[in-house]
Amino acid sequence: MSLSIKDHLIEEADYFKSPNQSDRSENIDLIVIHCISLPEGSFENDNPKKLFLNQLDFDKHDSFKSLKGLKVSAHILIERDGSLTQFVPFNKCAWHAGESTYAGRDSCNEFSIGIELKGSIKEEFTSKQYLVLNNLLYLLKEEYGEMNIVGHSDIAPNRKNDPGPFFNWDMINV
Repeated sequence: MSLSIKDHLIEEADYFKSPNQSDRSENIDLIVIHCISLPEGSFENDNPKKLFLNQLDFDKHDSFKSLKGLKVSAHILIERDGSLTQFVPFNKCAWHAGESTYAGRDSCNEFSIGIELKGSIKEEFTSKQYLVLNNLLYLLKEEYGEMNIVGHSDIAPNRKNDPGPFFNWDMINV
């Protein structure tokens, strides 16, 4: 799969503008890998998209009640089949990291790109997701320069545990 960036958007991705974004105050030098499924382990729905667009029906599932009032987004969501949805242009700050620290710097949203994989900390990701993720990582590094790649759990270890133990870091080859 060949990807390209134009105007800070992946041309091959569907684009839905999330209201949960802001202008950046720092240069991009970090990529944060996340995973999401709503409810946990349920992949055949568009609930993550609805969450990022502030359209999730919080009464639809008991586990959604804790998300009420949460304003979050990601730059990109990689579906189980490898398809891409972008919510925030890369030159903008997506609200994906929350309270976070990396290399002595707080507020990782300001200097990172957030990539969500539709998945769970309880199961493996698909080979198509790794293929697309590697292509995307390569392209982002070509466009924005060298960047470190971490999991959400690395920048918010007391709050988050994604992408979890089933994310195979050995499959990242950029």
